[in-house]
Amino acid sequence: MTLLLAIDAGTTSIKAGLFETGGRCLGIARQEYRLKTPAVDRAELDPEIYWDACVKTVREVLSQAKGDEKTVSAIAVSSQGETLICTDEAGKPLRPAIIWLDNRATDQATRLAEKFSKRIYDLTGIPEIIPTWPACKILWINENEPEVFLKTRKYLLVQDFLLYRLTGVFATNGSVSCTSMYFDYIKDDWWDEMLGEIGIDRSQLPQIIQAGETISTISASAAKTLGLPQNVMIVGGGMDQCVGAIGAGNVLEGNFSETTGAALTIQVTLKTPDVDPNKVIPIYEHSLPGKYLLCPVCPTAGMAFKWFRDTFGENEIDLEENGAGDAYELLTNMAAQTPAGSDGLIMLPHLMGAYSPRPNPSARGSFTGFTLTHTRGHFIRALLEGVAFLLKNNLEVIEKTGLKVTEIRSTGGGAKSVLWNQIKADVNNVPVITLENDDTALIGDAILAGVASGSYSTIEAGCDALVAIKTRVNPSDNVEIYKQVYEKYIRLDDTLDRFY
Repeated sequence: MTLLLAIDAGTTSIKAGLFETGGRCLGIARQEYRLKTPAVDRAELDPEIYWDACVKTVREVLSQAKGDEKTVSAIAVSSQGETLICTDEAGKPLRPAIIWLDNRATDQATRLAEKFSKRIYDLTGIPEIIPTWPACKILWINENEPEVFLKTRKYLLVQDFLLYRLTGVFATNGSVSCTSMYFDYIKDDWWDEMLGEIGIDRSQLPQIIQAGETISTISASAAKTLGLPQNVMIVGGGMDQCVGAIGAGNVLEGNFSETTGAALTIQVTLKTPDVDPNKVIPIYEHSLPGKYLLCPVCPTAGMAFKWFRDTFGENEIDLEENGAGDAYELLTNMAAQTPAGSDGLIMLPHLMGAYSPRPNPSARGSFTGFTLTHTRGHFIRALLEGVAFLLKNNLEVIEKTGLKVTEIRSTGGGAKSVLWNQIKADVNNVPVITLENDDTALIGDAILAGVASGSYSTIEAGCDALVAIKTRVNPSDNVEIYKQVYEKYIRLDDTLDRFY
């Protein structure tokens, strides 16, 4: 029996999954971590936490192999994009990772925009220069932490850091580096002019390989730490959204999927990148060779719900710890008891700024319209509706390019919620498709690992083996209600965008 191991490092947790090549999932393990927010607009994490969590999840999921871990043929790794890790020549971190949500580099983004904004979309697929991008973060380090800047020998993303810990090789791919703002996605190479502007050179970046390409076999030290044989192949999968598109079966031109994880991301597979004449929709390099993704990103979706759970759901967290059910489900059950439209309560989910479809790093979250009659259930439902409205807002922009949304494959942790899926179907008035395994980044990693190791002849063949539809959620009678509420949401968003 040949096994495939998948590792995906998200914003607030890391997951590992173990799969048989025939499609059966033997197990999935997860480790959460809490981001450090030392100041407004700042988000950091000790990079060693990524590796420690990786080791724990891999060891946990391998324990479910029941002695068959020696048959693992390949491991593919994916991660969140844009999170920046500075290391020395030995790969040792020199400071906390600057998380992609971090907006400290506002001044640097403004200055870079003055010089490059007219060319940035054509070269990188990025419509706006905002503090999210690693180029802005590196310039901030250059200007504010000169001792770190002088010592840094490698600037890595989270996937790159884990690949180094697994192999001892500094490697990346366009799928995860395409939003660095120093990667030319047309040439599939570093953008030297931007490197010079922020003060670094190519030697400080990992080598570029193709997504799905084998880097090397696992290093002896990593094999010992993880409990694996030394002949396991290590594969770079790419950004979680791009790999997740493969895991959702989103591999044909015009396929739509969305991921409600920490962030909300929409994926549309493209053959060529020149589909948006207005140059406002982000375009990524797909983890599917030779393809691209329209990929609008909204920073806080599931993370907004996690914030609500952690801040206002202490009772539900206690109940979960005592075996009385999942805290998220307990909170969602309250939302299910409130009517569509939350009795006039509207939520804007911009807890860490806004990106798509209208970039504004200064945007903030908002609950508007509550009265003495509103309950926690109203606030929870308004949060779920706010994310669904944000999804609709992005899909409307995509449809202006001529692409037509006929159904949405919903993935990520949010796809586990029956209520949230129904709200998305009603708000967007299209069916929402869920999958048997909604950890699509893990599925995509397993497919890429399978292709690299020869278990599958093509990515499409891997999708046939590992991707299966679970449910189809059709719009309900609430469609008309949500049309009216959505109009109010847009008016509120317009008003507060100017305010911030």
